[in-house]
Amino acid sequence: MAKKQKNTAAQYAFIGLILAALGCLSTGLIGIAKGMLAINMFTLDNADSLNLALQISIGVLVIGLAAYTLMTPDTVRRFFTGRQARYGSNSLIMTVAFVGIIFVANMLAYQNPDFLGAPWDLTEDKSNTLAPETLQALATLPGKVTATAFYSINLNSASAEELLLKFKTNSKGNFDYKFVDPDQDPLAAREAGITGDGKILLQMGETKEIAPSASESELTRALIRLISPEARVVYFLQGHGEPSLSAGGEISFSIANSTLESKNYTVKTLNLLSTNVIPEDALTIIIGGPLKPLAGSEVSLLKKYVDAGGSLVVMENPNAITEFGDSPDPLAEYLTSDWGITLNNDIVIDLVNTQNPLQAVSSQIGQHPITQNLTQNYIVILPQARSISVGTAPENVTLTPIIMTTENSWGETELVSNETPEFSPEKDNPGPLNLAVVGENTATQGRVVVFGNSLYATDQVFDAYGNGNMFINSVDWAAEQESLINITPRTQTPRAYIPPTQGRFLVLVIVSVFVLPGMIVFAGISSWLSRRKRG
Repeated sequence: MAKKQKNTAAQYAFIGLILAALGCLSTGLIGIAKGMLAINMFTLDNADSLNLALQISIGVLVIGLAAYTLMTPDTVRRFFTGRQARYGSNSLIMTVAFVGIIFVANMLAYQNPDFLGAPWDLTEDKSNTLAPETLQALATLPGKVTATAFYSINLNSASAEELLLKFKTNSKGNFDYKFVDPDQDPLAAREAGITGDGKILLQMGETKEIAPSASESELTRALIRLISPEARVVYFLQGHGEPSLSAGGEISFSIANSTLESKNYTVKTLNLLSTNVIPEDALTIIIGGPLKPLAGSEVSLLKKYVDAGGSLVVMENPNAITEFGDSPDPLAEYLTSDWGITLNNDIVIDLVNTQNPLQAVSSQIGQHPITQNLTQNYIVILPQARSISVGTAPENVTLTPIIMTTENSWGETELVSNETPEFSPEKDNPGPLNLAVVGENTATQGRVVVFGNSLYATDQVFDAYGNGNMFINSVDWAAEQESLINITPRTQTPRAYIPPTQGRFLVLVIVSVFVLPGMIVFAGISSWLSRRKRG
């Protein structure tokens, strides 16, 4: 009777194996999902549900194995005491030991990248080795540098992390890094002076520098500025009704001011009408939204300053929203005569922006160091802008439009309030239109950045899209803060895939599909036959 009951229980033992198999499969799949979740391959609103599912799967696996063991104890006993079990256990122990050694070695190497020294670079062109200038900068670090990379979930950070790890490995413990999502922690981005995505803050003590992108050259330049800080003074011109640098007014540049200060700029104001002299420490002078035109004497001083290698960031609004009236504009005349940049007497109507046609949109971004982080990720909006014409560039002058509209826009020359503007081919300037132009004189090293708008950099829209990025990058370029060091370029080894001929392809298929697997099968059968002969 007992024997019959035992046989009856054994008949249902397969149910335990099925449960165990299902539990094992679900545990593996959920484990893979948790791993993908950990490396941010996807997001899950309720991660606790995944943990609960994993616990249930493990429970089903354990219950299934326990049920099978209780129903067929003799089978389980023979499995663990037989010859195959001994062979299997030896193989299992060796496999677990091998995997454990590899796991521990990789974990130690990952957590202590400088423990074994610099990693070996086996590439032919040494593409994984930092440039000598970078290695020298890392070797001379006087203190601990912490890099904070501001990357949102929309931007791939793999290459940035790889580069930062190289910096850390070669710094002898003086360089470390972390990642922050500016969308999740906007306060940290604001305190760091970060505008936009994909920028890296370097901090050593109280000193900070910002690399505009995760490239070796930009990081090294920021590192050099961090090691050798120098006075970097920029001036906002005042005296013509320009917005204040302090918060509280109806229109102000307070956010632009604080962002520049976060980048270690010293921001000052300059009134040429009272001082009649440009300070020697001025890296650039920002002319932001004057309500009245500059005097001829001021423009003469600015011309001498630029001819001596200085730079200007000019942001002039349409005459219709200023107090210029019919007064001459000596600054605009200087830009036309010396640079070939003409500020048109119009106001841009951009039908791309259906909600507010007076708010021009950067439908096209020109290639330039100022726009290196803006060409794909951001647009710039310019409320109540004027268009800019680019004429024949004077000798030694290079002109580059950096913000353009589409053809679905025009420069309205006779805007009438309470009337819907309509394009007039006889009077208006047809699109596409230039909204910002950069000029550089290779002979004098003078630079100008000219915008047909200043409101884009004011507090109301500074954080909108790429507005803040455009302004800060313009000041950086005008102040020549983008070229402190030149990284030694590497000659990339050209590599090309050469498709095999039909004969070679046939040989590859035969070797990979038949020969190699066949050798493994033959070795297995030979081993089995050999053991069978020995009994």
